[in-house]
Amino acid sequence: MELIWLEDFAALAETGNFSRAAENRNVTQPAFSRRIRALEDWIGAPLFDRTANGVALTAAGQQFRGGADELIRRIIQLRREAREAGGKEAATLRFAATHALSFTFFPQWIRLLESRAPLGPVRLISDSMQACEELMLHGQAQFLLCHHHTAAPSRFGSQFRSVMVGRDALVPFCAPDETGAPRWTLAEGDTDIPYLSYSAESGLGRILESQRFIDRASGLREVFSARLAASLMPMARDGRGVAWLPETLAELEVAEGRLVRAGGPEWDVAVDIRVFRPAARQSLAAEGFWSELGAFRGPGEVEEIPDQAANA
Repeated sequence: MELIWLEDFAALAETGNFSRAAENRNVTQPAFSRRIRALEDWIGAPLFDRTANGVALTAAGQQFRGGADELIRRIIQLRREAREAGGKEAATLRFAATHALSFTFFPQWIRLLESRAPLGPVRLISDSMQACEELMLHGQAQFLLCHHHTAAPSRFGSQFRSVMVGRDALVPFCAPDETGAPRWTLAEGDTDIPYLSYSAESGLGRILESQRFIDRASGLREVFSARLAASLMPMARDGRGVAWLPETLAELEVAEGRLVRAGGPEWDVAVDIRVFRPAARQSLAAEGFWSELGAFRGPGEVEEIPDQAANA
């Protein structure tokens, strides 16, 4: 059995489509299909039901998926730890961060942490929530910085832990009209409100979906979607519709009058900013960093951070 078979399995389970999974894995579809078949032969049971509409996990595939992601992560982590022990790789702290937080929160947060104690080399990968989760599940990042809401849990289970390091809010914003008032107002029940939404890869989209704002505001009409808040913000600023944006991201646009609230506080969604990590022990550098979080007060925080990780 080869590691690439496990990674192929994870890609196909995620996409449900051979051609998309093969493209994500940078391999031709025939070669990808042969590797999936080789894994099934090694397991001794079919892992996927193949239909004209795509593929779905069999009962055996569902059982196998429960441990495959963790196995991939552990293999990659063990390799990295061995390289570190052998002096082949520096003890770099590897972060994944959702796109908005990588611009608004991460720089100030890491600077404050570095003022307490040297952190050593830091590597940051910025992407959508879905892509960041994949990095964590496959052991390619030690920590994930993201927005979090209890009504919209992540894909992490008991094998991961988290701690809150800040707070934010998702707020409905739109462009002002010529008088400076919002072009659309949720509170007044406008019947035709263009809605700028998040695509399925977005963690912010998951959070908003859990709040069922489309049901509450029947006048919302989806006209555009994107996976990143940074893509929705200029659309809202240009008068294309209403978007729920992180308050920290839209702060400058609001201060300069290019965005205004499209609804009162009842339309806001309070969210945590959390750092996730695997429950399994990591490198000395990573464990040293984690211990520092217990006493850290993040940007905008008003309460002490708990000295133990909160369960996701």
